[in-house]
This record gives sequence, structure tokens and C-alpha cells, in this order.
Amino acid sequence: MASDRKVDIQTHRLSDDQYQQNFSDVKPALTAYQAHIESNRCLYCEDAPCISACPTRIDIPSFIQKIANNNTAGAAKTILDANILGGSCARVCPTEILCEGVCVRNKDPEYAPINIGRLQRYALDNFNPSEHPFQRLPNSGKKVAIVGAGPAGMACAHHLARQGHHVTLFDKNSKAGGLNEYGIAHYKMQDDFAQKELEFILEIGGIELKTQAELGHSVHLDTLRQEFDAVFLSLGLTKCKRLGLEQDNLSGLENSLDFITDIRQAEDLSNLPVGNKVVVIGAGNTAIDIACQTKRLGAEQVTLVYRRGVDNMSATHKEMEFARQNGVAIITWARPVSIFTNNKHQLIAIQFERTQLDDAGKLQSKQEHFELAADSVFKAIGQEFDGQCFSGSEAPELLHHRIKVDSDYKTSLSNVWAGGDCIYHDGEDLTVQSVEHGKQAAYSIHQYLEQQSHG
Repeated sequence: MASDRKVDIQTHRLSDDQYQQNFSDVKPALTAYQAHIESNRCLYCEDAPCISACPTRIDIPSFIQKIANNNTAGAAKTILDANILGGSCARVCPTEILCEGVCVRNKDPEYAPINIGRLQRYALDNFNPSEHPFQRLPNSGKKVAIVGAGPAGMACAHHLARQGHHVTLFDKNSKAGGLNEYGIAHYKMQDDFAQKELEFILEIGGIELKTQAELGHSVHLDTLRQEFDAVFLSLGLTKCKRLGLEQDNLSGLENSLDFITDIRQAEDLSNLPVGNKVVVIGAGNTAIDIACQTKRLGAEQVTLVYRRGVDNMSATHKEMEFARQNGVAIITWARPVSIFTNNKHQLIAIQFERTQLDDAGKLQSKQEHFELAADSVFKAIGQEFDGQCFSGSEAPELLHHRIKVDSDYKTSLSNVWAGGDCIYHDGEDLTVQSVEHGKQAAYSIHQYLEQQSHG
């Protein structure tokens, strides 16, 4: 249905001060005094549940005790030994469902876990070593190609470089960093932190970075397998899922990650066009991020709509509460069925149908409909793995549309490993989980290269 109704997408909705305030650090760093007080709350449990809850198994009581003893450098080294991207993980990890969620302080009568994430950030933000804390072993003569310079790829590169192997890190973008650079809400990671963390990793030596090198285009898997002793794939999920309602050349329907990238790479936030009535479709942390950021860019009305109930949303309760605090309305049990445009083929409204579960637990329509006026609709319904990257090469086996790996992150191809969001695995697609994939794959690749060296 088309009408002559106009849309209201503008730039410069707010003052410069408002933009600066809205996109300032959402979790400011602890002061030295705050860190000292917080670290002394820790019980330094011997059988610490927080360690088991951390995918990278950081020795959390140890690093916190070091902070309490004014040994910040020792605390940082403890963190980095387990998680070389501990700085970014401290900023973006859903600690409320990981380490802090199982903290013994998070029980009756306190229900106030140790601020582990903020203490981790404090240790790393105040770590200024005179030399790199990790030393590279003598050159092994082995070469490894890593495709994708996101968290899994960077973690894998670091651990292989430490073992003396030469790593070439390929990335399709103009900047490395993956989602840390392009997909995290602006107010969660600031001051070009993703690039600073990358530079720190590269300082160990033995890692060559090649950007604007995309697998399946300028780089091909078969060639890499021939030219390198081993290959690690950290390709992420780059293909946006479709609503099934898309119309060609429709103005106003966007992918959330694309706009998050625009926000992160913008030199001037006021130049970003934002609608006045924004609808976000989805239920994950990406949906929360785009909803809150459009509100902070000046959208008057932002509504997040999800087809199931609150308990089914993959965003944490903390993230959902943050959305509500930002003025985002959340509607559950509704899915989109129609898009309405004006005579200029610009989006003006979206129709939803109410949903419910049938007796078998399957989603069904309640045959009730409602409309939301919208000049911008953002899809945040998930990403898919794009298998076209293997075009022209032998492809590894896939499982449920992701790369299949064994317990050592080895694919079905003889010298190819994979990790991060692109593989089929248990659990959530989290930055910290990707770091662990890269680390464990590096151990496996190193063993393989050692075996090759000794015949």
C-alpha cells in the first residue's frame, strides 16, 4: 500500500553536547580508590565458580587479589595469559550471565557480585609495560594463514606467534578488528580501543597483516592451503537474514549491523541520518544496541518488536533494562507481515500480527494485527554464514549452515581449522567465546606443525 505520507529522516537532530553525552562511555573506568575497595570485597575463593564461568578461564581471584595488593601489572599479566583480548572483553562481555552471575557475592543476603568486568578493565587500562609482556620463540620456519582478523583470528595469531610461527593475517575490511571494530555499540568501546588492542597484539612480532583481502575474491582457500602449512578460518557471520518482506529499492529498511558500523566509523555523529519513528525487529544484543543508539541519535520513538516472549529473548535482562532506561518500548509476541510505503517508495509503516504458541509449542498467528508508523525499520534477526567465500575452492564440511569442526577446531580439510561465530558450536556467539576458540585452535595447530617438523 502506498500513500503520499512523508518520512522524517534527518541529520543534526541534537546539539553537539548532547551527542557527546549520549555516546560517552556507558561504563566509566574505575578510579584507583574504587578498584581498591571493590577488589577487597572478593573472597578469593579456592574453588572459584567465576573461573569456570569464564570461557577463557581467567584466574579471576588471582588477578583481583593482585589489584588489592597494588600489583596492577601482575593482575594484567594474569588476565592476558588467558585472554589476550581481555581489554575488549572487559568492556563487552555479558558478565552478568558469566563470571559475575556465579559470583558467591551474588547470593542472599547481598545479591551484589564483585564488579569483575570493571576490575579487569582497570587492570588492563593501567598496564604500561616497558616492553611487551610476551616473548616470541625462535622462528620455527612454519607459516600459518589466518583469514579474518576478528577476536578469534587475533587470539589465534597471538598464540601462534608466541610459538615462533610466522602468521599472515588476512581481513576483507580496511581495518582489522572484526566486530570489535565494526559491530559494538559506540558507547561500549571508545577511543579507538579495538585498534590499540590490535597494535598491542602485533607488537610481539611475526604477524603480517593484510587488509582488503577477501576470501573467495582476492584470496582463495585452495591457494592458501598450498602456500601455508596451516590455515585458520575466522570468518564470522556476514550474511544478513531476510524478513521475507523486503522490496527492491525500499528506502528505510536497513540491516542493524550496517548502521552500527556507520555509527562506529562516523567522524561526526550529527551527520548520521536517523528516523523519528524507528522500529527494530529482533531480540538479541544487536537489537538492543541499534535501538538504544538510534534513540541516542535523536529518534523520538523507538520500538523493539519480537515474535516470542521476553524469556526467549537472547539479549540479557541487563541489556533489556538498559533499553527501557533509554526510552525504548519493547513489544513481544508479534511478527511483521506487511510493509507500507509512500509514493516515493519510502517506508512509512509496518504491520504486525500477534503470535502465540500452539499446543505443540510452535509459533502461530492469533489472527490479530496492528500497525506501527515507522520511517526506519532495522533488521536484527541474526546473521548467517556466507559459504560463497569458498567459491572455486574445496570447501570444508558444514553443519547447520556453519563450518563443522572437531573438539580441536579442526575442519574436514587436512590443514584447515576454524573458530569464532562461523563454526557450529554450543553456547552463545560471544567475543570471549571466539577468543577461546582462537586460543584452543592455536594449540592444536602448533601440535600439528610440531608433528610435521618431526616427520
